[in-house]
Amino acid sequence: MRGSGFDLPKTVDVEELTIREADWGEMHVGLTICHQTLDIAPLLKGLPNDKCQCPHWGMVLKGRKLVKYVDHEEVLNGGDAYYMAPGHSTVTDAGTEWIEFSPIDELKKTNEAVQRNLAAMDQRE
Repeated sequence: MRGSGFDLPKTVDVEELTIREADWGEMHVGLTICHQTLDIAPLLKGLPNDKCQCPHWGMVLKGRKLVKYVDHEEVLNGGDAYYMAPGHSTVTDAGTEWIEFSPIDELKKTNEAVQRNLAAMDQRE
């Protein structure tokens, strides 16, 4: 299977970010452009250690991501390929673009928590 990043369907297009994504076999592929600095920690509440439990493989196309684990941090810059082990959170700089591959089943669990947390945030506003 192949696809240009812009062949992927746009599923999120909000002030903070744009996501183009699809499922390919057992993997999910996403191309994300971050328009504003984004700390995903509040979206992960309720997961073990309030961290994403899904592994991700990808490449930062441009910009910078800070990956926070319980015991250390890693900085990913444009041009870096990466593996993010389960148990992480990220802070992504505005203007960062990346492509990422994740196992569908594990990502679904994380996305369920993210959706619950987004809904709770919307109710408070």
